[in-house]
Amino acid sequence: MQPLKAHFQNGQVVLDEPTDMPNGTELYVVPAAQLKGVDVGDDLDDEERAALDESIRAGIDDMEAGRTIDAKTAIAQLRSRP
Repeated sequence: MQPLKAHFQNGQVVLDEPTDMPNGTELYVVPAAQLKGVDVGDDLDDEERAALDESIRAGIDDMEAGRTIDAKTAIAQLRSRP
């Protein structure tokens, strides 16, 4: 399970994303600055995350519109570049 991202607001811990954990699940909350060697996801800022999300959406749109090539062709094209 990936660590849950949250922030502290008005005296309470608020999750940044929904979770399907059942009510009553016991959690331990540790400030991110104290985590060492724990994979907490990525280090993208809000602008970088928005750009990544837009790029993913554009890729899905291309796929749904049939604007794709197979992996073998893509690799051959990359290898043929100087």
